[in-house]
Amino acid sequence: MSHGARVIRTGVSSGGPAAPQAAATSSSVGSDAELVDGAYFRSCAGMLKVAQMISLLVAFISVNNSPWTDYSAYSYFQIVTMCDLVMILFFYIIHIFRVYRILTCVSWPLAEFLHYLIGTILLLIASIVAASKSYNLTGLVAGATFGFLATILCVLSIWSSYKVSCITQSTSKYH
Repeated sequence: MSHGARVIRTGVSSGGPAAPQAAATSSSVGSDAELVDGAYFRSCAGMLKVAQMISLLVAFISVNNSPWTDYSAYSYFQIVTMCDLVMILFFYIIHIFRVYRILTCVSWPLAEFLHYLIGTILLLIASIVAASKSYNLTGLVAGATFGFLATILCVLSIWSSYKVSCITQSTSKYH
């Protein structure tokens, strides 16, 4: 008795519930062959990452092009914003090119959740310090404001990644 080729989905890297066997074999051939995930560009998580990167870049440029009142405060702010920007870009590329399907040894939802948790705390601290040391200089105030905006966007990502990774795992245990 031959059953043909089967596709087994674990739900860990696919981000959702496993599809029925007949639908999984026909739809996975077209989606796995594509190099770029075009749907991620238009998804909520993708647009949220782009908004985070833009706000972090604007915060960095605003602070970089302003006269500084405190070197240590604003160099810390620049380091935190650039590190967060690079890591968000890294995870954006991971999702766009579907690297999470190739490197299954890494728990990507957990890695992204921990990055957002640590990065958001550091960004909040950096934004508070930058705001307190701005002395009403418009570029420094704008940088701190965009730092707070990026912090709020990162909190939204924490909430959505926690909701996706933890709640779907806990509900999948009972089905």
